[in-house]
Amino acid sequence: MMVKNKILLIGGGGHCKSVIDVIEQTGIYEIVGIIDTQEKVGTCLFGYPIIGTNSDISSLQINIDAIHISIGMINLSDKRSKLFNELKNNGLKFPVIQSPLAYVSKHARIGEGTIIMHNVIVNAGATIGENCILNTKCLIEHDAIIGSHSHVATGAIINGGVIVGEGSFIGSGSVSKQGSIVPRGSFVKANSIIK
Repeated sequence: MMVKNKILLIGGGGHCKSVIDVIEQTGIYEIVGIIDTQEKVGTCLFGYPIIGTNSDISSLQINIDAIHISIGMINLSDKRSKLFNELKNNGLKFPVIQSPLAYVSKHARIGEGTIIMHNVIVNAGATIGENCILNTKCLIEHDAIIGSHSHVATGAIINGGVIVGEGSFIGSGSVSKQGSIVPRGSFVKANSIIK
């Protein structure tokens, strides 16, 4: 029987539910608990206990192998990026979490802390930064670059050679024109065409 790495999740909202499902499908990690607000401590999400708040992370890290930020991002990435940088500076490990239902080319590069959800495709030559969310059924084509702390939402299509600046949100169902540039911190609405 394989020994699973113990992982702690930060954020117990809706996005966390999807993260839990991906982690369970990998079979690699044992979720030891979730960090959220004080009001939620003592409750459970899908059977996993909410065991503390952000102030408890340092005392919990001796019992974990890895950590993942399971806070979603709809608009600004500030909360996710600040947490990631603080925890990384404290020596915590942020694995890449990839659904077994996703395809990632061996010629793509993925930054630590990124989650690749069900039915995502990341093609050859693509570069994904740290702490990104590649959400269900999005497509990252060849040679595209996704800046750190960005969220490519469900069903979005990032075509070849597109550059998405750090901390951007690319809405569900949006489509980018090949070679287009999305400035840092952009918010792209669902079903938009990025030229």
